[in-house]
Amino acid sequence: MRAVSTRAPEVLVGARPPRLGFLGVGWIGLKRLLALAASGPAEIVCVADASTASALQAILAVRSWAPRARVVRSLEALLEETLDGVVIATPSGMHAQQTTAALSHDLCVFCQKPLGSSAAEAAAVIATAREHNRLLAVDFCYRTVAGVTQIAALAREGALGEIYAVDLVFHNACGPDKAWFYDLPQSGGGCVMDLGIHLLDLLLWVLDSPPVASVSSRLYAHGRQLDTPPTQIEDYATAQVCFAAGTSARLACSWGLHAGRDAVIEATFYGTRGAATLRNNHGSFHDFTVEHCEGTRKRVLASPPDDWGGRAIGAWARQVQIDPAFDPDCEQLLAVAALVDAIYGRRAEPGRAGGSAPA
Repeated sequence: MRAVSTRAPEVLVGARPPRLGFLGVGWIGLKRLLALAASGPAEIVCVADASTASALQAILAVRSWAPRARVVRSLEALLEETLDGVVIATPSGMHAQQTTAALSHDLCVFCQKPLGSSAAEAAAVIATAREHNRLLAVDFCYRTVAGVTQIAALAREGALGEIYAVDLVFHNACGPDKAWFYDLPQSGGGCVMDLGIHLLDLLLWVLDSPPVASVSSRLYAHGRQLDTPPTQIEDYATAQVCFAAGTSARLACSWGLHAGRDAVIEATFYGTRGAATLRNNHGSFHDFTVEHCEGTRKRVLASPPDDWGGRAIGAWARQVQIDPAFDPDCEQLLAVAALVDAIYGRRAEPGRAGGSAPA
């Protein structure tokens, strides 16, 4: 069982900051660019985006930290630069191809979720990272919210007893504002691929990737149940994940639900000796409280303010600086992709679904 650590990697004295390019600087890409520019360690070399205006805006936003950063026209032009790594924040359907291209140029990659539109795509990307011995990470940033590592520690060290149930909820009452999210080839899926995947990653990470016994799900669009695998984007989904050891996890996620607030986000792990929960505050997408519960008593493990959004990319950049080699922990990315495939009712390719594929 992996140890839980809240320490950032130690940067070697005198080590050169990694030279990075950014591909895609829309809302989330710009946020990650700003976070890394402000906190480092990294030298931002170039930015590429389908929108030249967005790329120029991004360059101006980081000018005080990266005065020599410039706009390049495309991924191909970006790959011609002298770089150590690439940050990818483009429409989801492009991730696998673009990440593979960067890894094949011997560059480390930090990619927005999902890594691929299927477990087969994710497996191919991971194989490329292994072949070229390059660091690969996906921005599953909810792991880095203050208190979440304590949830993992409580679960793994037995303080919660036997964990038998997990409730996962992620409702975005507004839904995405970009058209590509609603186009299946570009997005790879709807609210499960956009929101649920974060909590599925958290589930597997906290529980240390146990084998999955079965997965069942229902997907909806505008209140009507869809066939699986779906041929259109879902805006509401429920899923039941049963693990071989007996733990049962329930997931509900949606876009545009009448939630009475901007968002409902929660992950609660119930054990025979206690429970631990991550819950958003007052409908916020950014403010969370983490609690440890025993019977009717609870203690707060973490609460706002907490500037957590840039922690994952910062840790990746520090690791690139220390040791850019392939990290076997990224194999969990395949287990997450296999769970998403199962929820969508896609048949996994033999030998490609990883240890967490349903039996």
